[in-house]
Amino acid sequence: MAAALLCGIGLLPWLSRTDPARTVLEARSAERDPAPDVLAAVRDELGLDAGPAHLLGQWLGGLPRGDAGHSWVSGGAVLPDVATALGASLLLMAAALTVAVATAAAVCARTLVLGARRGLAGRRTGGAAAMLAALPEFLTASLLATVVGVQLGWLPALGWYGPRWLVLPALAIGLPTGALLGRMLDDALPGAFAEPWARAATARGVPGRRVARHALRRCLPGLLPNLGLFVVGLTGGAVAVEQIFDIPGLGRLTLQAALAQDLPVLQTGTLALVALAAAVSGLARLAGRALLGPALRDGALASPHRDTAPGRGGLPLLYGALLLAVIGLGLARDPLAVDTAARLEAPSWAHPFGTDALGRDLLARVGHGALTTLALALAVSAAALLAGVVLGLVPRVSAALVDTANAVPAVLAGLLVTGVTGGGPATPALAVAAVAWAPLAAHTSALLRQERATTHLTATRALGAGRAHVLRRVLLPAVLPPVARHALLRLPSVALALASLGFLGLGAQPPSPEWGLLLAENHPYAERAPWAVLAPAAMLAVLGALAVTAAGGVRWPRPGRARRGDGAPATPGVREEAG
Repeated sequence: MAAALLCGIGLLPWLSRTDPARTVLEARSAERDPAPDVLAAVRDELGLDAGPAHLLGQWLGGLPRGDAGHSWVSGGAVLPDVATALGASLLLMAAALTVAVATAAAVCARTLVLGARRGLAGRRTGGAAAMLAALPEFLTASLLATVVGVQLGWLPALGWYGPRWLVLPALAIGLPTGALLGRMLDDALPGAFAEPWARAATARGVPGRRVARHALRRCLPGLLPNLGLFVVGLTGGAVAVEQIFDIPGLGRLTLQAALAQDLPVLQTGTLALVALAAAVSGLARLAGRALLGPALRDGALASPHRDTAPGRGGLPLLYGALLLAVIGLGLARDPLAVDTAARLEAPSWAHPFGTDALGRDLLARVGHGALTTLALALAVSAAALLAGVVLGLVPRVSAALVDTANAVPAVLAGLLVTGVTGGGPATPALAVAAVAWAPLAAHTSALLRQERATTHLTATRALGAGRAHVLRRVLLPAVLPPVARHALLRLPSVALALASLGFLGLGAQPPSPEWGLLLAENHPYAERAPWAVLAPAAMLAVLGALAVTAAGGVRWPRPGRARRGDGAPATPGVREEAG
């Protein structure tokens, strides 16, 4: 997989039908005239006339000697630059992961306390964590840099010179990541507290704190693969945060190399990310086996899946009505009408969301942009869910695919897709769909591994059940609902990734009112007119809250469930196969 990816990167200039000599020349000096003799000199210097196969073979031949070539733009040795950038990214990742773990602990703390007290019945989860997870990283980074760094002066907002410069970028990356991890853990904990060992421990008088600690240990193996994916994503995917805080990280270096078509730097940076992904994935699998112990090997686990009744639907209806109201009011207005006399006006009765730098009504642009943004995000999320579940059910086939796809930042995937398809409105969707399935496949594989080691599955097979029956009645009911809830939780980030790629020139162009374009266009005016970025960011937060609250009703349909003699439903969680 790594070889295929590197070959695709090596062909990027030729696939995109651009002249790599011109691109490199512009990266070296944008003001220099690209005369034919100058371009010919660049081609001769870089050996471009020999073709991509020769260049790739030359680069691969130097790797065993520790030579990754020289940058086409700067002329410096590639390996020291990539090693320095990787060190900065790993340090930022470690700090961000610390913030993420603390945030995840705060998100699921209430569930742990209630579970220790046996008070989880009828509990409903709010959307605060989903709103935090839906906030764009670059918006959080900009707010922290502007408010905490510039206005208050508490921490430095620019540079990379010591521990104090690490705090704000770590918060910008770690808070949304921790909120997403915390929601996934919060979704798994009730099932662990309902397992027989937890009920028996409580009846025996085991302290609630100890039960909660073991419930946490029971749920972590299902999340460790996604935690490993987050580690790689935080290392190579924090491009926006590295740009805002001027951090010389690997994500920023890789993006600059991709835009300049500096193949030696781009290939070496991608190879480093793939190697990191493989190492982290292997450690996550080993840690999951260590946490579950012999129960995983001996098939002695209890399934954490519980067929519980859905809760009340008040919150999803509230968030959905708010989102529909904003879209309906915005559709009644003109999103392209320019009024230069009303530039950056504050919210008022005439413009409830204010206006942008060209005097266009933000409510109109948010409403019209929702149609394209949400429809495309739903389609990509559905495709990612289908691919993630299908590939996750065959982990021996998908493990290498997951590690490789996760090592490719969305921007690089967009450039590769653009090179193959030639660009267009479908480019962002194809690029995000190419990598969005990986976390869902990892989650599916982790849950499948545990479900195959459960006692009721052993009993079902002993009763003569075939593979189709086991898949339909045991494995899918245990795996699909939590993975579908995971996909819903990622819906806002998919929407943002789609629009952000469009802003980079890989899809829809201005004056399109896509939400990501609105954020990026109004980002320079965040300090003067904060409403210009808060309006689309608030809609993303509402979308996240709607997704996570609606996810509570995702269940596996069970027609014809057995009923007790008094007419009440059978006890939730009891399967006929285990009877």
